[in-house]
Amino acid sequence: MEAYLTDWLHLLVRWLHMIVGIAWIGSSFYFVWLDNHLEMPKSGADRDKGVGGELWSVHGGGFYHAQKYKLAPPALPETLHWFKWEAYTTWMSGMFLVILVYWYGAEVYLIDSSVAMLTRPAAVAIAAAFIVFAWVIYDQLCKSPLVRRDGVFAGVLLVLSAALAWGLCQLFGGRGAYIHFGVVLGTIMAANVFFVIIPGQRRMVAAAERGEAPDPQDGIRAKQRSVHNTYFTLPVLFTMTSNHFALTYSHAYNWAILVAISLAGALIRVYFVARHKGKASPVPILIAAVLLLVVVAAIAPRSSNATAAGVADFDAVRSVVHERCTTCHSATPTFPGFLAAPGGVLLETDQQITAEALRIHQQTVVTRVMPINNLTGITDEERALINQWYLAGGNGERQ
Repeated sequence: MEAYLTDWLHLLVRWLHMIVGIAWIGSSFYFVWLDNHLEMPKSGADRDKGVGGELWSVHGGGFYHAQKYKLAPPALPETLHWFKWEAYTTWMSGMFLVILVYWYGAEVYLIDSSVAMLTRPAAVAIAAAFIVFAWVIYDQLCKSPLVRRDGVFAGVLLVLSAALAWGLCQLFGGRGAYIHFGVVLGTIMAANVFFVIIPGQRRMVAAAERGEAPDPQDGIRAKQRSVHNTYFTLPVLFTMTSNHFALTYSHAYNWAILVAISLAGALIRVYFVARHKGKASPVPILIAAVLLLVVVAAIAPRSSNATAAGVADFDAVRSVVHERCTTCHSATPTFPGFLAAPGGVLLETDQQITAEALRIHQQTVVTRVMPINNLTGITDEERALINQWYLAGGNGERQ
């Protein structure tokens, strides 16, 4: 019953995380789009009362007229909508999943003894330290004069992000390293909302209620952090889905792949933000496309005309699969932490093993991502045996 309830907990929290994440990203993208499409108000009366921009739009069979004030309206409306709980709930549900999957199950999903020999407490402490100190460093950079030079600031962030990716991949298994890179960026995004954007807006509202002019710096800082958040979004979305793509996180240069794909995501967002404002240069999107193509070409499996050096006995292959793989890939997994066979792949019978020959070869020989973090201790000799068997045809006949 405990395993059953844990499975439901995984499902419901993941669903919640996806729902609130869509709500947060959707509202964030909309307001960036809105800001970049504002036009000077046509009405002199609107300009006189402090309206700095307006926009007309049509959606869902209705017409909308949005206006943005330079600072604040002469009198605040009775109802003022805030956008904060989407960000907070996304972060809280995401952290809950990280704790449940990657910290509680650190031995399976975070620690890889071939990368670094860590205990669970040490791995969790290091992961938490990365999250906290990354925010502190970023926040201090935003408070420094460097932030006024967009190009230099972006370059420094790129270098620090590359260092973060490299450091995580030197300490954790690729899967755990990738997800924690996303957690760091997601934490920065949520912290921007909690520590900068919302407090600034509260001060602006309080000033308006007192009949005073709000401090324009609060609006400037909030806009700055909001823009940073929109550039972080696509890299975070990639890391959220990366656990499905072992070809990236299992590579020897996984940190460089992570940096390249994250940079491509940020450049794609740069292009679309610029496009909101009018005619956009295609350079960012072209660079992003080149980066992705380079990654695709660099990590592509190398074709080989080699044939099996010797012929593997299927009995030996079956023995390796049963010892190294079937503890998880069975109808009733016996390896701790697995409630069901990963991906629904069963490797208990000869027919199941031969039917999955391509997948077994891809995961154990080509990407070497299975067993996860080599939990069952498969050897290079055993991987070579599987390779021989696959190249010889991957069937269940006794050779």
